[in-house]
Amino acid sequence: MSQPTPMMRQYMEIKAQYPDAILFFRLGDFYEMFMEDAVTASRILDITLTSRNKGSAEEVPLCGIPYHSCQPYVAKLVEAGRKVAICEQVEDPKVAKGIVRREVVRVITPGLVVDSDTLTPNENNFLAAVSLADKKGCGVAVLDITTGEFRVTQAEGCDAARSELVSLQPREILVAEDQRQALEAVLRSVSGNWLVNVVPDWVVDLEPSQQRLLDFFNCASLDRFGCASLPEAVRAAGAVLYYVEQTQKGMAGHIRPLVTYHSCDYMVLDNSTRRNLELTATLQDGGRRGSLLGVLDRTVTAMGGRKMRQWIHHPLVDLEAIKHRHEAVRELMVESLLRGDLRDDLDGVYDLERLNSKIAMGNANAKDLVALRRSLERLPGILLGLNSLQSGLACVFCQRIDPLQDVADLIGRALVEDPPFVLREGGLMRDGYHPQLDELRDIRRNGKAWIARLEAEQRERTGISSLKVRFNKVFGYYIEVTRTHLGRVPEDYQRKQTLANAERFITPQLKEYEEKVLGAEDRLFELEFELFQQLREQIALQGRRVQQTAEALAELDVILSLADVAHSRDYVCPTMDDSDRLVIEGGRHPVIEAMNLGEHFVPNDVEMDCRENQIMIITGPNMAGKSTFMRQVALITLMAHMGSLVPAKSAHIGLVDRIFTRVGASDNLAQGQSTFMVEMTEAAHILNHATARSLIVLDEIGRGTSTFDGISIAWAVAEYLHDNGQVAAKTLFATHYHELTDLTLTCNRAINLNIAVREWNEQIIFLRKIVKGPASHSYGIQVARLAGLPDAVISRAREILANLESGELVGEGQPRLARRSGHGPNLPAAQMSLFDNAADPLREKLANLDISVISPLEGLNFLHELQKMV
Repeated sequence: MSQPTPMMRQYMEIKAQYPDAILFFRLGDFYEMFMEDAVTASRILDITLTSRNKGSAEEVPLCGIPYHSCQPYVAKLVEAGRKVAICEQVEDPKVAKGIVRREVVRVITPGLVVDSDTLTPNENNFLAAVSLADKKGCGVAVLDITTGEFRVTQAEGCDAARSELVSLQPREILVAEDQRQALEAVLRSVSGNWLVNVVPDWVVDLEPSQQRLLDFFNCASLDRFGCASLPEAVRAAGAVLYYVEQTQKGMAGHIRPLVTYHSCDYMVLDNSTRRNLELTATLQDGGRRGSLLGVLDRTVTAMGGRKMRQWIHHPLVDLEAIKHRHEAVRELMVESLLRGDLRDDLDGVYDLERLNSKIAMGNANAKDLVALRRSLERLPGILLGLNSLQSGLACVFCQRIDPLQDVADLIGRALVEDPPFVLREGGLMRDGYHPQLDELRDIRRNGKAWIARLEAEQRERTGISSLKVRFNKVFGYYIEVTRTHLGRVPEDYQRKQTLANAERFITPQLKEYEEKVLGAEDRLFELEFELFQQLREQIALQGRRVQQTAEALAELDVILSLADVAHSRDYVCPTMDDSDRLVIEGGRHPVIEAMNLGEHFVPNDVEMDCRENQIMIITGPNMAGKSTFMRQVALITLMAHMGSLVPAKSAHIGLVDRIFTRVGASDNLAQGQSTFMVEMTEAAHILNHATARSLIVLDEIGRGTSTFDGISIAWAVAEYLHDNGQVAAKTLFATHYHELTDLTLTCNRAINLNIAVREWNEQIIFLRKIVKGPASHSYGIQVARLAGLPDAVISRAREILANLESGELVGEGQPRLARRSGHGPNLPAAQMSLFDNAADPLREKLANLDISVISPLEGLNFLHELQKMV
């Protein structure tokens, strides 16, 4: 086999450093891919696969894309879960000796995408790392490189880590090689199509992780970040930084100081709760419409949309912080005109967080800087509006929003109003920004006028009226004088060429101009690009100021959005305190009300606490509104904690540390769990983690097994929640087991509620109103009729139900539901008897009583005996 060419040898050496990435190898105006990379990329990108040395033994698969339009191709590969290593020419081919030097300047992975065109504007794009020391401590670190947001927490075990990752929805997760198996359950449940990458074990060692953080942030201690005593958090954060340094090649200076947060800072929401309450996506199609986010998010900026999502997933439990948000939302709800003005101003603000990151990483073009300037020009109006508000949060916004007037002015002086996308073809900078640039432009634009002026000047100076200043491609610029006037030629003229009838000369002034004009266009583009890079670097130095302002504007956008929703939906400000009360008058489901499904929404009240009204047993037919009622209580509670006003006539809500939900039937076949196993696992999680400050929503327990098993489990769960002081949480318990309504006889903090219905002409009318007391029926057959079951099935079901409820038996001792139904007298019974046919002493005693001969006193004594028997 022949030796590879120098270029292919260079390719293979670089590829060996990035074996798990598709290598984009820059050759002139193209990124080329070779060998296995070419085969893989051509299939994913649907581009032509060709080859070098076609037909020979050394044939090499090859494909390529234009370098200037590579972003869509990169995005497609990343979306397919691939990494892309960008290998550029790092020296000028004109001056290179031998093969042009090339280096990988950046590796793009799903968690480190920076191209805004391929990202969802109002969602973060997180890279996560997980580190597990034991079952009690699990570090989770996340970085959004497009915004610089860097956060870390140490969760209490794998369940908490799983919940956190589900809320963050990272695109890429890093784990150490020796921890991957221990974290398999966490990764399997949250990773989905996200990329899981393994890093060397030494990367998550504590000491190098600490040093990596200290070096990156140039500090002496991790105490300033609040994670010095959280070893697993430090390991995870260190892994993130290691990965970024390996892939971004030093372009990560915009990463914000590490923020450590704890689960106790926020209301804990596990994966089931987030899913069942449909906080940011619906259960049906995973879409935003029909979720709480879809109702509350009226933000006008991308960074506000991301912040709204964070607030929904992380409700506060700090009473003062919650009240500050409520105060700001309530004030802006009332100030409708000011709210509209502020939203209009914010509507012109681009995504400052991602713009700032692009600038810091050297990826911003001139249009990005103009977008930054236009955004900053909106800030004075926003500050003016905020200054007229009284709430404490509005004052904080005023302090945190930096007008950045110097940055806006600098960009305004430097860049034209509508610059081109391409940076190396000129047209970026304003006239008057730089003297040399102006001179080059003047030469380019006014070359003929300059020549005419020079010609006129030299004719006047020499007195030679026939003197000419000309240009040709061979000799460049020259002054031509006929032989008759050679005696008048000044001494500073230098002979350049002799003709038959004339001489051609050049002067120092003309020589200087020639050098300028011949290289003016190339130099013009080069200088303009250099000036733009200098401008971008100057603005990058102000990145922290931009980040601080962007974060404040994002929070303001969320507050304005919540105020706008509250105003249009007639929400009220809840009273919140440190009690165990949960009192809602006229509560409404925020999503169903907003969907306007053609039925007037019926408000409902609820009053709960841990002393008298702890467990509410809710019965009633399907479709009547039990689930809606329970979810609306949970959503109103969550909204109050995130700082929103709530859909109710009034609300008094004591702090809640966690919301748990056990709703519906679902299996998890990937993990070998049946529907009932999932149900029991979720119930166990609730019972093992709930506290007296929690709110629990149980929509059916025990329905996945036999009736008696199910009733027994449901009863025991309710009793446990009532009797165990550490888990005595406020609980909404919907059930079709009417036997559970008897819990109120033995559990003094349990209350029966039901959804009111009315029967008319064998139909049921749902009144949607919660009333006290147990329901008399579940009306399942009526609901089945509404669903469209055949009339014969409905009729037979009514007959079976009547027989079951009466306990009526046929002569053979079997229930009538098992009758042969006309299929022939000799067929065996359809099933065994469901009833115990043993003698009943009470029935026998009553059957033997002769009422015609008994005296009143004997009757009373007989009743007394019956009572004792009962």
